[in-house]
Amino acid sequence: MSPVRTYSPLTREAARLLGSRIRLGRKERRWTIPELADRVGVSEATMRKIEHGDTSVRLGVALEAAALVGVPLFDPDPSRRALEQRRVEDRLALLPQSVRKPRKVNDEF
Repeated sequence: MSPVRTYSPLTREAARLLGSRIRLGRKERRWTIPELADRVGVSEATMRKIEHGDTSVRLGVALEAAALVGVPLFDPDPSRRALEQRRVEDRLALLPQSVRKPRKVNDEF
């Protein structure tokens, strides 16, 4: 049996909010849970988990469901998303390639 993963309150709240927004989008489109599950390519049980904010569902699956029902995750304009991606890449280019913990130096002689 795998160990139980715990998440911060903010993460659990975000998962519930995303699930609620997906449920709202589904209902606005008058899709049933089986219809959306079929479009996403998952079981009805997984779709219910997504809508209830279950953090055990793979991120890609939840994002696919959100995209299909029109939940805005990022700017809807592709050129603005590309600009944001370039900004993030520019910032990453300024940082070291790998992150290491500083070593404690023993300067006691």
